Amino acid sequence: MLHNPPIRWALLGAVLLALTSCGSGSGGGGESEKVTLTYRLWDDQQKVGYEKVMAAFEKANPGIDVNIELLPYDQYWTKLTADVVAGTAPDVFWMTPTQFPEYVTKGVLSPVQVDASKYHQTVVGSFSYQGKLYGVPKDWGIVGLLYNKDLFKKAGVEMPEKLTWAADGSGTLLDTARKLTVDEAGKHPGDAGFDPAKVKTYGFASWNHYQTQWMNWVVSNGGKLVDKPFGKYAFNDPASVQALQFGVDLVNKEHVSPPATQTNPPTGKVTDMFKAGQVAMFPANNALLPFVAPEATFEMGVAAMPEGPKGRSVNLNGLAEAVYAKSKHPKEAMKLAEYLGTQEPQKMMADGGYILPALNGLSQGYVDYWKSKKVDVTPFVNEAEGSTFPLPITTGFTGFETKLNQIFNEMYLGKLTPQAAADQAVTEGNATVK
Repeated sequence: MLHNPPIRWALLGAVLLALTSCGSGSGGGGESEKVTLTYRLWDDQQKVGYEKVMAAFEKANPGIDVNIELLPYDQYWTKLTADVVAGTAPDVFWMTPTQFPEYVTKGVLSPVQVDASKYHQTVVGSFSYQGKLYGVPKDWGIVGLLYNKDLFKKAGVEMPEKLTWAADGSGTLLDTARKLTVDEAGKHPGDAGFDPAKVKTYGFASWNHYQTQWMNWVVSNGGKLVDKPFGKYAFNDPASVQALQFGVDLVNKEHVSPPATQTNPPTGKVTDMFKAGQVAMFPANNALLPFVAPEATFEMGVAAMPEGPKGRSVNLNGLAEAVYAKSKHPKEAMKLAEYLGTQEPQKMMADGGYILPALNGLSQGYVDYWKSKKVDVTPFVNEAEGSTFPLPITTGFTGFETKLNQIFNEMYLGKLTPQAAADQAVTEGNATVK
């Protein structure tokens, strides 16, 4: 699952407080009447898969119809907030780790009763609150390294068996990135006459993208994003700042990554640069594959993320099937959510290449699908068995996200030191934590 674009949540706290006085009614008519549930998602590609899933559910449950509602991501949360206030939210809907704290702390979600041990534990932890699970684990996306095999071949470079990095610049990552970075005169960083203003091909994409970039550096260097779930931000400690410095140095000191003027959000072009063959190695969530693979004009490989001084730890971002606490059909809504966490639907979605399922042991279908597209995604699956972490699970992140990106844009531009940027971000972020 992709990282969340900035969302304006200025009025969230105030409007959701109205929830307790906005009932949505109870009771669903007579038992013999057919019940219609609304299921909301934002991914038009996954909607195709879910139409088959819901057909199977309806066949097994003839008394229940499911209406799938598709909303673009940038409208999804605004509409969901408004619907919650009005008491008319969908019966079952997709939930993300960063949005979860806002909804669960305001009583919007129903706890679910499933065997949590059967699902990836990072996903389970992402939707747990006060000892209860508030969402059926649906899927997960994980950060790996997409790379351009044609550029490697052209440069005569082999992808190392293991990419490594350290704050002092040692390790195979920087060494490999230098060999793949070439200016218009054919020179590499470190060569006499290399011109960083006229780079033709970059070896690596380091940029201000928290999910696929600096959060992975921080955790792999022994830093912490938050001190505990629903706690305070903590990424201004020495280990975290050292990791941030590494990510920025790849751009401004080593010149193996594009300048921040080209990559900073919200208008960054780094994905387009990778697709155009201008970047050799590109950290990305596997959910980006359907958007990148069909447009790539080169042979694409997948590698594990580089190992840091404290090993490899990568972001694993899961989704959950959330049940609206004020659904008019609570029994049927829970039945649908629990069904979506079982083997049949999760295998259908995996085999269609849509998702890596949260239910353990079903990833082979996803691997086989992408193998048919000539992409070996096993490094994503292997990473998920190692050290993984969720995005920050704490209240206020959605309102803080835009400011966080603004501060770190300045850091990647070299206008703020990593220490100053981290201090400012942690201070401002913690002011939003309730």
